[in-house]
Amino acid sequence: MAELEKMGRIDLLASDQEADPHLSLNYLDGPALGQMFGVLEYQAPDGKRGVLRAFSGQYNGRWQVAGWAPPLFAEEIWQETNYPMERQIKALSQIIQQLPTDDLHRLQLIQKRRALSQQLMKDLHAVYCLNNFRGESKSLADVFLDKKGIPTGTGDCCAPKLLNYAARHRLTPLGISEFYMGRQNRSQTKQHGAFYPSCSGKCQPILGFLLCGLDD
Repeated sequence: MAELEKMGRIDLLASDQEADPHLSLNYLDGPALGQMFGVLEYQAPDGKRGVLRAFSGQYNGRWQVAGWAPPLFAEEIWQETNYPMERQIKALSQIIQQLPTDDLHRLQLIQKRRALSQQLMKDLHAVYCLNNFRGESKSLADVFLDKKGIPTGTGDCCAPKLLNYAARHRLTPLGISEFYMGRQNRSQTKQHGAFYPSCSGKCQPILGFLLCGLDD
């Protein structure tokens, strides 16, 4: 946290001349309303220790930043899955807004939009690939324990990104810390500079699978 505040940006591997303004910490005090960050200390197969870093979700529209753990999917596949359907949903929303609230066609379009949104979520969940320390790889739908449905953003938090990367690269986790930086979030549940455990709704149902094999 001190390193981020000193640098004023998250592209820690870039020189001051190469720094990307989109990766400035100013983003966290604007529309972003803050963001979670995570650090994982690990031990490599040769016994050396090191640190992995991750940020939750996207940072100012970027899924990947050099020096940070990547998402649990191939970004090209995610884009190919998301953007065409997202355009359809936005187009429907524009039509819906222009129709009277009691219009039957409007209600039909709302139902169509809902069905497209639900299908998009299923399609996106299918592109997530979770890896554990037993060498297993499974999709998000196969791993998520709560059968009530997978919340939006599941798999995008810091702990899943860190554990997934560690498992793929045969790094043994020694500990994880997750903290919040930036403006207080809308629900006022997170404060700048405070540490928080992994969330119960999105992370806990998949952390069991991600940690599988670590005791071995």
